Amino acid sequence: MKKLLYLTLGLALVATGIVGIFLPLLPTTIFFILAAGCFAKSNPRLENWILTHPKIGPNVIQWQEHKVIPKKAKLFAFTGLTFGYLMFLKMSHPAIPLAVTVALIMCAIAAYIATRPSKPATA
Repeated sequence: MKKLLYLTLGLALVATGIVGIFLPLLPTTIFFILAAGCFAKSNPRLENWILTHPKIGPNVIQWQEHKVIPKKAKLFAFTGLTFGYLMFLKMSHPAIPLAVTVALIMCAIAAYIATRPSKPATA
């Protein structure tokens, strides 16, 4: 039963990652990283497909082995966070406490991303 749950979640994450390829502000790599983790617990063949994919695999492997987020991915993440926050403000007109809370959460996410290395450490 657990394997089926991980497999289903992994497939949903792959589908979301594929949508992210075509929607510029939806991140892609994170969904494939999470899918690889799900497939590691449910279907090693699908995990291997992600890891050996010429476009997706290198970023997933860099994350798994070194917790690396490339500069280009960081730029996309910061852009997406900023755009998302501005849309949140424009569309929902939140009360100040909620706007500040959401801003603090997004700043924490941005800080986490910023503190990840952009390339593997050299030995």
